[in-house]
Amino acid sequence: MSAQPHSSVPEIDSFAPPPATSIFPGWVVPGPPGALSAGRGGWAWEFELGGAAAEAFVFAVLAAALVLFLWGRWRYDIVALVALLAVGLAGVLPRDELFLGFGHPAVVTVAAVLVVSRGLANAGIVDALARLLAWTGGRVFLQAALLALITAVASAFMNNVGALALLMPVAIRLARKSGHRPSRVLMPIAFASLLGGLVTLVGTPPNIIIAQLRQGLEGDAFRMFDFTPVGGLVALAGLAFMLLGGLFLVPKREAKDTADLFHIDDYLTEVRVPPDADPVGRPLGELVKDGDVLVIRIVRGEHAVPVVGPTDIVMGGDVLVVEASAGAVGAWVERHGLELAATEGVEQRLREAGETTVLEAVVLPNATIAGRSAKIVRVRTRYSVNVLAVSRQGERTVERLGDLTFRAGDVVLLEGPAGVVEEAVSGLGLLPLAEREIAVRAPRRLLEGGAIFGAAVAASAVGVVAVEVAFVAAAVGMVLTGLIPLRQVYTSIDWPVIVLLGAMLPVGIALETTGGASRIAGLLLDVGTDLPMTATLGLLIGVTMLLSNVINNAAAAVLMAPVAASLASGLDASVDPFLMGVAVGASCAFLTPIGHQSNTLVMGPGGYRFSDYWRLGLPLSVLVMVAAVFLIPRFWPL
Repeated sequence: MSAQPHSSVPEIDSFAPPPATSIFPGWVVPGPPGALSAGRGGWAWEFELGGAAAEAFVFAVLAAALVLFLWGRWRYDIVALVALLAVGLAGVLPRDELFLGFGHPAVVTVAAVLVVSRGLANAGIVDALARLLAWTGGRVFLQAALLALITAVASAFMNNVGALALLMPVAIRLARKSGHRPSRVLMPIAFASLLGGLVTLVGTPPNIIIAQLRQGLEGDAFRMFDFTPVGGLVALAGLAFMLLGGLFLVPKREAKDTADLFHIDDYLTEVRVPPDADPVGRPLGELVKDGDVLVIRIVRGEHAVPVVGPTDIVMGGDVLVVEASAGAVGAWVERHGLELAATEGVEQRLREAGETTVLEAVVLPNATIAGRSAKIVRVRTRYSVNVLAVSRQGERTVERLGDLTFRAGDVVLLEGPAGVVEEAVSGLGLLPLAEREIAVRAPRRLLEGGAIFGAAVAASAVGVVAVEVAFVAAAVGMVLTGLIPLRQVYTSIDWPVIVLLGAMLPVGIALETTGGASRIAGLLLDVGTDLPMTATLGLLIGVTMLLSNVINNAAAAVLMAPVAASLASGLDASVDPFLMGVAVGASCAFLTPIGHQSNTLVMGPGGYRFSDYWRLGLPLSVLVMVAAVFLIPRFWPL
């Protein structure tokens, strides 16, 4: 391996003031902050916070950030920015270092890897692997095994959420065709995407972060395949457990398809407007202002208005196709003097007329609609489609759709003119769950994508160029060869994660330079005083793993890396095995649906409940921790 472990690191007293150098490369920390004075380009007031007060303040900021992460009201990148501003305004970090995180090599590398992942997906590499599944028939074990293996392999070299998003529709299609429940395979392949990320430097953001932070301690970053011996064997152990015994722990939720999940005809009704009815001549918006009824069509003679708006005028003889519960429709019809025309077979008649397409799609973590409502996004006016229903955790929501705030993992039922719905799904950043044939792309595309990616991997693995340079070059190469249209370059980057990293890296510095990291390491040392060093390593992995289940895994890596360095120093041990332990722990969030975007993504389509993740995730977490504690010292001696 290129990055060899050292027998010792510079000693750091667990409770001493921080050293002048930092685990975070690119920063030189002068010690506890002094007064901040007003001046040109400086802070607007004098402020002094140092010593124990600075350490206590950083702990308070991190505790508040953790609460906000768990609360979920604010998105994690906003929480990270608030934390960054708090330590900056308090004078814990010098002002000229406050925003250096956004130019950190780890941030640049993560952004470049996300772009390259999109290029690999466009080249059809995962689709080509997925064709291998065509011969599995109805054998659920074989389907799960191959899906998990392909997902893990793909996740080792591309963004794990991207790999899962490509394979999830394939998994659902295979399950439905063979009569199995999608829940049997969706959670295993989501966990497989996390395990696959352990294998290489670019498999997951925590690996990239740990690799770069090692440079601040040892002078050299971890390289492309330094993670492979430990990560690869841990991944294989996890996959073997899931497939040999873990499948029996996966909850068998009922299969969900469009008809079973939403019962469309239970909510579609045709209503006739009599010539002398009160709404005649009035804008449609006056009829539906209470939000209980959604009008998706106006049929006027031989013509239909596919997507209606509040300014459309209602005329006598119109037939309104409305979407609402039976009780709401009955009250609405009686209130406005309308007549029920039909309550059964409405969807079938629309389909036979070629006027509509109904499509299931899941809300991706970075979707345009995530965290917003259909009314705010203006789905009907901007995208010419109707949101008919939303399912959350396998249950149809009863909240008014216009006011409902969409969450990642929600299953949305969209309806609109044929050809328009597919464009809306793409524009909103959703993942279609309807059956789709695996795309067949030209072999030249596969070769181009594989060659560009292989060159980047090889160049960074042998140390010809830094990993951030190699993957930025690969991203540019994919743009120049047409694998990634220019408009997809920026949409393929998960900007909330980039902002989170850029903001949390300086906060991690504050934790280190105020002595907070040394204090946490001291507590871990006190707990593990009479334990073997490997047990202390296991304790570090366990704490990191628990943290990654409630906050973003990249943030967990940033916060625990300084603790790992201080812990290694207190034990007079090599820092490398402890950094590897943080990398494993931060990437293995199996206990909650919020611990990782892959877990969130399968929650709606699988119909999982929050507590379902423990059934498979807890024994898998224990296995990963035990395997890592056994393997790490053998490749990275303590």
